[in-house]
Amino acid sequence: MDKVENANKEIQSPLSFLKNLLIARWRSLLLLLIGVYLPLQVFEILTVKIWENQAGFPWDVPILLAVHSTANPELDVLAVTLAIIGLPWTAIPILGAIALILLLQKRWRSLAYLLTTSVGSVIINRTAKQLMHRVRPQLWQSIAPESSFAFPSGHAMTSITVVAVLLFLTWDSSRRWLLLIFGSLYIIAIAWCRLYLGVHFPSDILAGWMVALGWTIGVSLIIKPARTIATVDGERPEDETTLLPEERLITKE
Repeated sequence: MDKVENANKEIQSPLSFLKNLLIARWRSLLLLLIGVYLPLQVFEILTVKIWENQAGFPWDVPILLAVHSTANPELDVLAVTLAIIGLPWTAIPILGAIALILLLQKRWRSLAYLLTTSVGSVIINRTAKQLMHRVRPQLWQSIAPESSFAFPSGHAMTSITVVAVLLFLTWDSSRRWLLLIFGSLYIIAIAWCRLYLGVHFPSDILAGWMVALGWTIGVSLIIKPARTIATVDGERPEDETTLLPEERLITKE
C-alpha cells in the first residue's frame, strides 16, 4: 500500500520530477547553453549579416589596419610560420598520431570523438565557404596570399578543434589546465597571424571560433569522451569499449 501511495505521489508531482531532473543535469544544460547554443547563435548572426552585406562589419577593416600597422620583418617571419603550423593539413599528422595511439590502446570512445569532430569540422568549413562565397580582404598585398573563400576561417576552426580534442581527451588529467592555457595562446596566435597577413577579416575568425566551439562541445555531449575515468593502475576504462547504460537502451529498441 505504501509503495502504491508513493507511486501516486510521484505521478502527481511533475514539478518535483522536473526540479530533480534539472538539479541532476544542470551542468550538462549549462554546458549546452554556453558551449553550444550561444556560439552557434553568434555564428548564425555573423552568417546572416555577411550574407546580406559581403563587406562585413564596420569593425572588420579598422581592426585589420590596426594589426597591419605593426608590420615588420620579424613579425613577417613569425606570421608566415604560424600560418604554416595552423594549416588544416598540418593538423592531419598530429590528429592521425593521436588516433593511432587511441586505436592501439583500444579507446574506442575517445577515437570516435576525435574522428567525428575533426572530419565534421572539415566538412562544415568547406560547406560554409562554398555557400557564403566571401572573398578575402584586399587592403594590401599579402606576403602569404590565399585564393580560396574566406568565411569561416579554416585556420580558426582547426585550432579550436585540435585544442578541444586534446582537452577532452585529457579532461581527467591534472595537465588539462596547462593544456588549456597553452591551447588558448595557440588559438589566439593563429588568429593573429591570419589578420596580420591580411587574408581574413576578424569576422571570419570569430565565425570559425564559434562554429568549431559549438561543434566540438556538442559532439562531446553525445559521445561523452570525458565520461571515462582512467584507473589507478593505468588500465583502459571499461566505458571506452562498452556502451553506457542509456546507449544500450537505444540499441535494443
